[in-house]
Formats: sequence, C-alpha cells, structure tokens
Amino acid sequence: MHEYLNPGRFIDSDHPAVVEFAEKHRGVSRDPLEQAINLYYAVREAVRYNPYTFSRDPDTLRGSYALAAGESYCVPKATLLAGCARHCGIPARIGLADVRNHLSTPRLLELLKSDMFAMHGYTELYLNERWVKATPAFNQGLCELFNVAPLEFDGIHDSIFHPFNRDGAPLMEYLVDHGQFPDVPQAFFFEHLEKCYPHLFGDQQPVLLGDMQSDLSRA
Repeated sequence: MHEYLNPGRFIDSDHPAVVEFAEKHRGVSRDPLEQAINLYYAVREAVRYNPYTFSRDPDTLRGSYALAAGESYCVPKATLLAGCARHCGIPARIGLADVRNHLSTPRLLELLKSDMFAMHGYTELYLNERWVKATPAFNQGLCELFNVAPLEFDGIHDSIFHPFNRDGAPLMEYLVDHGQFPDVPQAFFFEHLEKCYPHLFGDQQPVLLGDMQSDLSRA
C-alpha cells in the first residue's frame, strides 16, 4: 500500500494547501470511512466543475492546483481527493475511463467534436479492506442546472455517474475503463486525449475558455 499512501507528482498529498484542506475537512472522527466521506463532499463542493479549465500543462493535473484555482475538471478534482485521503492515512489512487455524455452543452460538444469524454477521472479509496470508487467531479450547483441528482458517497458503495437524469433521460455511459494508477500516468493520459481530440493538440488548437453555467444560460 506504500505507493497509494506516499505523495505523488499530481496526487501531491504533502502540499501545504492540500494538508491544510484535509485537516480542515476530515472531521473529528478517527474512523477512516467517516473521514473519507467528509473529504469527498468537501472536494466536490470546494472546487467548481469546469471542463474548460483543461490545459496541456501537466502541472494543472495536481490536486493543489485545482484547490488554488477553485474550479477544475474531473481529473484534478480526483487527484485532490486522493491527496487529501493519503494525508489522512487512507490509501488512494486515480482511475481513468472513457464515458459518453448524453447531456453535455452544445458548445462543449462542438468543441470536442464528439460526445465521448475521454480520460474521465475518478478516485478509488481503500476502506474496510476493499477499493471503493468516488467521483467528486460535479458540484451540487451544476447538478441542479442539469437536473441531475448530485452523486452521494457513503464509503461503502461505488459512487459513479448516474446513467439517467431526474426525468429519465440518458446521462452518462461508461465505455472503456483504463484502470487505476498510483498517480496520473502523464504520457498515457495526454497521448490518449490527443488520439481522441487531435484538433485540441495542434498548433491552432482552440482556446478553452468559458464555463458550464454560462453555456446553459445561453441554451
């Protein structure tokens, strides 16, 4: 379990800001499960989900970067949760998967030229002698705009995207699970994204500015 407890480049559990955040939100209980639940909700709400913050700069994958920015996408939010957990002595790792998003905004679909979201990031926490998935990506405010129930986490059951929204319309579909890693596999991560979205990696790649809330307000 050492590799899932030690600091990594992106799961930077020893960064002062991550340490401070984890200590503030872990709670008073010494039960790792209770601490994991507290940290999940803290990360989910403290960092607003915004896919337009994606950058080809590897440093933006660090949990501490997401915390400082106050907004990020799924992978840095997952590394932040993993970093907080490791600081509290809870083994944690990053998981990556390709998913199909049926309820994205038209602008984001146009930008990606696809309804597949490659390299979606989630966290796995080792609790009660088993790995449990946790997805702290979508904050509650954004979920309300999309008419989606925010994902809950009890430390026992896997917390992954709901397949349907509150009206029964299709929401998220997992296509390929790339597995779990002690830290974000930088080369594999960017190589796969470039394969899926080559137009985002050329010399004339579009500038990823905006946010989901403004997209929805224009819809």
